[in-house]
Amino acid sequence: MTIINVGMDVHARTITVAVAEPGRERARPAGRIATSGEAVDRLVERLRAEHGEELRFAQEAGPCGYWLHRQLEARGVRSIVAAPTLIARRPGERVKTDERDACKLAEQDRAGGLVAVWVGDAAQEAMRDLVRARGAAMRALRREKQQVASFMLRQGRHWPRATWTQAHRAWLAEQRFDAAAQSWVMEEMLAGVALAEARVARVTSEIAAQVEGWAMAPVVAALQSLRGIGLINAAVLAAELGDLRRFATARGVMAFLGLVAREASSGERVWRGELTKTGNRRARTTLIEAAWCYRWPASSSGVALARRRAAQPPAINAIAVKAEQRLCQRFARLARRKKPGVAVAAVARELAGFVWAIGQLVAPTPAR
Repeated sequence: MTIINVGMDVHARTITVAVAEPGRERARPAGRIATSGEAVDRLVERLRAEHGEELRFAQEAGPCGYWLHRQLEARGVRSIVAAPTLIARRPGERVKTDERDACKLAEQDRAGGLVAVWVGDAAQEAMRDLVRARGAAMRALRREKQQVASFMLRQGRHWPRATWTQAHRAWLAEQRFDAAAQSWVMEEMLAGVALAEARVARVTSEIAAQVEGWAMAPVVAALQSLRGIGLINAAVLAAELGDLRRFATARGVMAFLGLVAREASSGERVWRGELTKTGNRRARTTLIEAAWCYRWPASSSGVALARRRAAQPPAINAIAVKAEQRLCQRFARLARRKKPGVAVAAVARELAGFVWAIGQLVAPTPAR
């Protein structure tokens, strides 16, 4: 059966449509519809009536999410969500319109040139939204704390030790200012910190509650056997990466997270540079944060990690122990001759491999 490729340039209010038909080199614009489920259903019916053949829709991954992809598949229509950075563009192309973008999607999908992004189910996306909400809450908390630090610095008052400890908070509460306006500002900023901390605590508690009934709960529990990966980091990795069995090799996870080196080699010349930093930024940041825990010797593991490992089967713990011993030694070796950031990146790359190895042994709970 002949496939009719349909490209869609999706925006908040409108969707521009183009159709690549058999026997025509170029795709043709097919109008513009509203960004709504009803309008999409009418589009599918119209195209089926016009062509009477199998349809395949293509759209770029973007801020509008995956609801359109899921709706099309629910209607029995094949759909692909393409990675925007991997869509081919001519170097000399200087004209960009919605119609051209839609035609380009239809033509490249017909030629097999689009790279699809992974789209999880609705529950996966819901958990992803939840862990990203915590990330937003943490950034807001850091901003509130930075405002307090900047304000105190402008007043010539500096706390020389670790900040936001009990001693530091007591010191902040004791501060007095000559101007009433400054006293009011200080109270407001401390109240802002308290509100931001409460928000982080609420989201963290909700993540712990939602993980229990999530299909990826076994994966989250297994990943916590790795040093540096607690409940929140494990939930972030599971939400952003999904079922790790979809990656054929550990290097596939490393490349997906942008933890491999850039390369521009040709002939006898070989050049490798810094990390590509492509792919999922949130999961990459999580692994970078976890990698810092390996700067301490392997013998310094805490009670909490031992408790998490006690609930896991021997095969999972064997991978976790091997990771701890190898990565602690690697961090120590690299730290002697490399900058700390370089050592952390190298450890994070290998840690991604151990995350993949654990993911091959643990399957998500089947959907009910």
